[in-house]
Amino acid sequence: MPSQALVAPSHHFHLPVAQMRSVFHTDEVERKLAKLQSGDSAREHDNLRATYQRMLERGPQRFQVKPGGVPDMADLYDLLPNFHEVLDDVRRHVALAQDSRDGMEVTPLLLLGPPGIGKTHFAKKLADLLGTGMNLVPMSSMTAGWLLSGSSSQWKGARPGKVFEALVDGEYANPVIVVDEIDKASGDAQYDPLGALYSLLEHDTAQCFTDEFAEVAIDASQVIWVTTANDERAIPEPILNRMNVFEIAAPTPAQARHIADLLYHSIRADHDWGRLLAEEPLPDVLDQLATTAPREMRRALMTGFGNARLAGRDEVQVADLPKGDAGKSRMGFVQ
Repeated sequence: MPSQALVAPSHHFHLPVAQMRSVFHTDEVERKLAKLQSGDSAREHDNLRATYQRMLERGPQRFQVKPGGVPDMADLYDLLPNFHEVLDDVRRHVALAQDSRDGMEVTPLLLLGPPGIGKTHFAKKLADLLGTGMNLVPMSSMTAGWLLSGSSSQWKGARPGKVFEALVDGEYANPVIVVDEIDKASGDAQYDPLGALYSLLEHDTAQCFTDEFAEVAIDASQVIWVTTANDERAIPEPILNRMNVFEIAAPTPAQARHIADLLYHSIRADHDWGRLLAEEPLPDVLDQLATTAPREMRRALMTGFGNARLAGRDEVQVADLPKGDAGKSRMGFVQ
């Protein structure tokens, strides 16, 4: 599809150069809209008609992140010490695109590892880096295959799928879509929750992905896919073969302590009430926080900050942290 170079808004992009890309063909949408029945029976197509009209009003052009150079990712390497291998992979893809007319493409990623080690947090940071935002698809709560690919407009309550919404309702041709806990997908013989991924994870077939609700081809070939899982044995081999698989280890005790320290300073700096609290955390507080999963640290710190203020202190003490966190969320640390 033709593209037009431009400079993207600097407040959205850490990678400042972008281009425009068409994510659907307006003539196809116009034909679909014209075919809808008119008269008394038209009401059953109201949602579909409104979808086509919205597509035409918004137009097919979307921003596509186009790196002007390999960004400084030192902060991410520091914040995500157990994700260095994945970050290296992202840098390679950025380097490939930086001096060419191609848009940035990232081979779909599978982040494999135990719960709570920051897999979804990594995806959010990647989306922040690219400036495209993140669309989360939680497979653990999904019971039908249409969440990704939409459901037929003939069904009551039918609607487009998450991929269609991200591309048509969003601003970007290459959003980050996170399929969270892909190994938890459940379905029956009629619906395969992962069925849409067979075509979506392949660059060529993703160029003409058809949502079952709108039945209009969408170019999803530029989507940046990040999937997470605890156990790869539940993922079909053909889907595994379409992704770069990274086994994410739990942080070492030293890395976990460092993450807790960074998080303490980040939360304190992000809130006005942070000025009322000590600039540096107590060593034994960091030791305690380091025994919890990274995703639990923020909640534990917020509790600790609140309890310290209730006690009229500026320092967070171990007693201020939630009771029992170390027991129920203790990490399987890498030695």
